Amino acid sequence: MARSSYLFTSESVSEGHPDKVCDRISDEIVDAFYRIGPEQGWDPKDIRVACETLATTNRLVIAGETRGPAVLTRDYLTHLARLAVKDIGYEQEGFHWENAQVEVLLHAQSADIAQGVDSAGNKDEGAGDQGIMFGYACRETPELMPAPIYYAHAILARMSKARRSGESTVLGPDAKSQVTVRYENGKPVGVTQIVVSTQHLDADLSSHDVRAIVEPYAREALPEGWISAETVWHVNPTGKFVIGGPDGDCGLTGRKIIVDTYGGAAPHGGGAFSGKDSTKVDRSAAYAARYLAKNVVAAGLAERCSLQLSYAIGVAKPLSIYADLYGTGRIDEGKLEQALMDIMDLTPRGIRTHLGLNRPIYARTAAYGHFGRAAEQDGGFSWEKTDLADQLKSLA
Repeated sequence: MARSSYLFTSESVSEGHPDKVCDRISDEIVDAFYRIGPEQGWDPKDIRVACETLATTNRLVIAGETRGPAVLTRDYLTHLARLAVKDIGYEQEGFHWENAQVEVLLHAQSADIAQGVDSAGNKDEGAGDQGIMFGYACRETPELMPAPIYYAHAILARMSKARRSGESTVLGPDAKSQVTVRYENGKPVGVTQIVVSTQHLDADLSSHDVRAIVEPYAREALPEGWISAETVWHVNPTGKFVIGGPDGDCGLTGRKIIVDTYGGAAPHGGGAFSGKDSTKVDRSAAYAARYLAKNVVAAGLAERCSLQLSYAIGVAKPLSIYADLYGTGRIDEGKLEQALMDIMDLTPRGIRTHLGLNRPIYARTAAYGHFGRAAEQDGGFSWEKTDLADQLKSLA
C-alpha cells in the first residue's frame, strides 16, 4: 500500500553547471547538423549525430560520430562551442569562451551501425540502439510533472533570468538547487528544506549575503504558502563559491539524466539525451513516452502514469510497451497499452514524424529539464502537447 505522508527530494542544476555546459555544446552541434544539412541538400532523416563533450579548466574536447554536410568543419564547430559558452556567461580566468582550448575529434558514423538504422528496400528505419525508455506524468503541477523537480528547476530558472537581465550582478553561471517536498495524503503541500549553491562573482560575500540575494527568487518560484517558518534553508553551505563551472569541476555530456527527466520520481532507462539525433531512441522514444503519459493524465484516465518502451538496434517497432497507473486508473492497463500502440506509430520514423524531431530544437533542452516546460517557455516542445487527450478520453 502506498504511503500517504512522506518527504521527497529532487535536485536541479543551472545551465552553467559543468555537465550542462557539455550538454549545451553537444546539442548545439545536433542543431547545426539539422539546420545546415537541409541547406546543403541533405534529407534530415539521413543526418546522424552522436556527440559527447568534456569540459575542464579552460579546455573543451568534443568527440563522437556524425554523418552530414562537409561544411560543418572543425573550425565551424569550434566557433559554435565558443558561442555557446559565451551565451552561458563564462568570461572567467579559468574558463573563458574566447581563449579556451577546443579540440574537435568527431568522425564518421560506423558503417555497421548505419546499416541497421537506415531504411533500405522494404526495411524501415531501425532504432539506433537497444534500450528501455520511460515516460511519466502526474497531477502535482500545472505541467503534469512531479513537484520536487519542477520547482527545483523553477528556482534556478528564476535566478538565471535575474543574472542574464542584469537584475543581479553578482550571481555566476554555475548553480545547483535541491527541494524537499512534504506530501500529505499523497499530495504535495509544502517545502521542508531548500538547498541552493550558487557561484558568486564577489569573493567577499558570505552565505548569509548570498541567501539574501537568492531567497526572493526561490519564494517567487514556489507556490504561495509552501515556504513556512519551519522551512530549513541551506544556501552556499560550504561558505564560498567563487571558482565555478568547468574550472572548478570537470563536466561531461549526459551525466545529469535524473535532472533532465523526473528528479527520481519515476524510473529511468539509463540513456542520456543530449548530443543525439532523433534516430537514437534513448532520446526520441523517451520524448514519445512522456508525450503519451502526459496525454493519458490530461485525458483523466489516471492521476499518475508511467510508460516503458523497449527497442532493439536495427529493429523499427518497439519490442514492448508497459503502462503503470499506480492504482489511479480509469482504464485497464493492458487495454491502454494496446490503445497507445494504435494511436501513435512508435517506430523511430513514426516518432520523428509525429513530434517533428528532425529540426534544430535541441540546444534549448539542455538546461532546466526536457519535460514540463510550459508552452509559453522557449516556445514549448512538441512532446509536451496534450493534443491526444480528447481521443484518449473515449477509452475511459
